[in-house]
Amino acid sequence: MGWFKVAAASGDEAASCVASVRRSADGMTAGGAVVLGVDTLLTCAHVVNDALGRPLFETRVPALDEVVVDVQGPWKSERVPAHVVHWIAPRARDGGAVREGDGEWLGDLAVLRVDAPPGTVPAPSRRTGMAPGQKVRAWHGSGHGATFADLEVAALDGPVGYLDGKGTGMAVGPGYSGGPLWSEQDNAVVGLVAAHFMPPCGPDGTPLPPSFQHMIRRSWGIPWQRVEAELRPLGVLDTENGPGDEADEPAHDMLVSAIRDALPSQYSRGDTARQLAHACGVEPGSPVTPPGVEEFARFLLTRPRALAALSEILRQRDPRAADRVLVAGRFSGSPLLLSPREHRRLHQLLRRVERPVLTRLPEAVREATKRVAAPADGDTLDVLLDQLETLSGDGHSDDGGPRVPVLLRVVEYLAALCPAPRQADLRLWSDGVAGRLGIPLAALRERRSDAEEWARMLRGGVRRVRVLARVTRAGRGRHRLRVWCDEGTGPRQVSTDSSATYSASEAARELLRVLESLAPTAATDAGRPLVEVLVDRADLNLPVDEWAAQAPGEVVPGVLGVEFPLVVHCPELLHRHERFLPDWRERWRQLDSGETLVLSDAAQDPHQVYYELMGRLETVRVSVDVPPGPRDAIVQVCLAVGIPVVVWDRGHDKAPAAPHVPAPSHAVRHMARVATRELPDGVRVYRANARGTRAPEFPGRPVLAWADADRTVPRLHLTEPQESA
Repeated sequence: MGWFKVAAASGDEAASCVASVRRSADGMTAGGAVVLGVDTLLTCAHVVNDALGRPLFETRVPALDEVVVDVQGPWKSERVPAHVVHWIAPRARDGGAVREGDGEWLGDLAVLRVDAPPGTVPAPSRRTGMAPGQKVRAWHGSGHGATFADLEVAALDGPVGYLDGKGTGMAVGPGYSGGPLWSEQDNAVVGLVAAHFMPPCGPDGTPLPPSFQHMIRRSWGIPWQRVEAELRPLGVLDTENGPGDEADEPAHDMLVSAIRDALPSQYSRGDTARQLAHACGVEPGSPVTPPGVEEFARFLLTRPRALAALSEILRQRDPRAADRVLVAGRFSGSPLLLSPREHRRLHQLLRRVERPVLTRLPEAVREATKRVAAPADGDTLDVLLDQLETLSGDGHSDDGGPRVPVLLRVVEYLAALCPAPRQADLRLWSDGVAGRLGIPLAALRERRSDAEEWARMLRGGVRRVRVLARVTRAGRGRHRLRVWCDEGTGPRQVSTDSSATYSASEAARELLRVLESLAPTAATDAGRPLVEVLVDRADLNLPVDEWAAQAPGEVVPGVLGVEFPLVVHCPELLHRHERFLPDWRERWRQLDSGETLVLSDAAQDPHQVYYELMGRLETVRVSVDVPPGPRDAIVQVCLAVGIPVVVWDRGHDKAPAAPHVPAPSHAVRHMARVATRELPDGVRVYRANARGTRAPEFPGRPVLAWADADRTVPRLHLTEPQESA
């Protein structure tokens, strides 16, 4: 087994392989989970949905939500927070949504990362494939020994394993989902419990009297071979190298030499190895005898955070030795940037960051990584951070020393968006990591200065150029157009003939002509000019973003909403009840810290939306995900009471999959992952994807209503006369 020993699992079989997922609302058990890695658990996605109080088959990634789990430590059960790292949503066999009443489905997996010190999570059990005839055991998510249910794998139908329970003892029921199926014969986990076939009910929903013809104690589970097929592409099952891989590591010999020089005596090597084992959550092999140098080096290359932990130990006593270890690690693809302590601390700090600020992390990533190819988003926070952790610095190093890693740059940019207490915490973390890596403090301060300058710009240092277009209908297929430009000093009218009418393509050509005339002044750090279409409430769904110039002989189509961020604004609704104008201005002031409300109930009365918004003055953004019938009325209520940002899908006309449960809009769900201030650009990118080769992946037609309380609009003569804004 070696000197560095993985912490032994509890002798209690149930406790060692079952974790409990708790409901946020009442603390009761939502389901079980199985230990997957040193700090990860695997459960069913519908268990996480239940724990968070969401619909069981909700497909959206709970990217920033936290769940509470119980894991069995060496001496007692530990209750710790966890969050979703990878999400494989439930899906029907045809790839569509799982509907209420469906008996079987695919996907339905969630990998959770536990936020706890190393060693809290017991060792993962051995895993093997499911096969017909296996005798397996399942436990309730609580992990109580008396809740075990003995089952047999009756049949294996591709991705589904059917399980028949014994006629006596415990039966599988609520709270068992997500827990492991344990095969005593194989001494391994062979799958996860997914669902149970309940006895039939009559038309009124009450169970029918028992009959010998009824199916009794049949459940189904997810075979481990299907788990592997779903998780392997994500790299979840490849977190550690297998034994013997060090022979191919170019860093191995360098590490052996560095360890010999840094830890020449058995005492120093043993003492350091014991500190390292504790930092990595494993047990030292001996309180006296040290590990061999070769084994020491092998551990550094097979435990992804071990090398960073060793440099953390060495930095204080021997900085040159720490540098040598870090240099050797750069020749291997195995070591990660952060030590276990640094990684755990970063996630603790990010959990304290206000959610509206944290949703702007992709925005910070894009700005911080302009000089390197870096991902700007990920399904979850962990995926994005894991990707950033593998990237090196930006190439700027005056003395040839270590460069500031991409992850530290991103943390600096995120810190610049935070209020003082959170900002100080994140900067102290960056200082500590930079010091451990041997990065000069001046280099980090330079990146911090860049981040502060960017944050100042966002707070109003640079205003985005706007083109405002008042569009009204003028007969079948014709429109009147009035155009203003605003370079930051207020709107100035640039159109002259207000009586002329335009087709959609003619109007697009006219707007593109104005936008091209702004090219020299519009090329600022604030991005492409914003096209703000001013409409009456009856024209909120006018597809101006889809208008294309289509000029004869032109090389490109010239689609307005593809080339420029295009939003709609309805001053008519905003000023219809002027008592809401103070609320509108206050909501806009909170744009970066306010809340988002998602409206997805097709049966919700618009008046109920009004009541809800009156009780949620901190709401700055509403996503309307309902069919066209109720949608337009709900959108108008939101705009009338001063919600500055409203998103909906003009093309979302699918009938409800079940009563009051509309088919979700891809566009609305996709835009939910975009920070509020980035929505105009996010919608533009979506529209571009929707018209290109990726059109099947982007089936929506998003509309963004955007009412900036810091910018004026021209005096308009609307359906009902309005004063100047």
